[in-house]
Amino acid sequence: MKNRLKIEELIAKNGAGKGKLIPLLQEIQEIEGYLSKETIRFLSQEIGIGIADIYGVATFYTMFRLKPQGKHTIRVCKGTACHVSNANMIMNSLRNELQLVGEEDTTADNKFTVFEVACLGCCSLAPVIMIDKATYGKLDVNKITDILAKY
Repeated sequence: MKNRLKIEELIAKNGAGKGKLIPLLQEIQEIEGYLSKETIRFLSQEIGIGIADIYGVATFYTMFRLKPQGKHTIRVCKGTACHVSNANMIMNSLRNELQLVGEEDTTADNKFTVFEVACLGCCSLAPVIMIDKATYGKLDVNKITDILAKY
């Protein structure tokens, strides 16, 4: 594990115990980009919380990622306004353009990770996606290629 020393320092700084688990997981994910199996095993040994309990927390909260993410994150809004404005068609277009198959959500070159969110709060722009911190609204499938080309 390449960040073992940093993680040990985090544990020493924050302490152990169930009340410290979420902040530790957040900081570890910030360092590593995601929570690997190896890191979770190591954390379990270091703080005395079972692997299953750590996975329970990591899978309950949507902020945690258990696999590597792409350089750019694409959030597809699936809120009511976006849903009725063909958000599913936008998602399908993105997945086709990025050549994502089945359950894949990250491109083979690790450039993009795509996932759905409940709402981006931009209902007047429906349908909407966010790439990193940039918002794109009033979308149709013809705009997807040009948007992705910017990245």
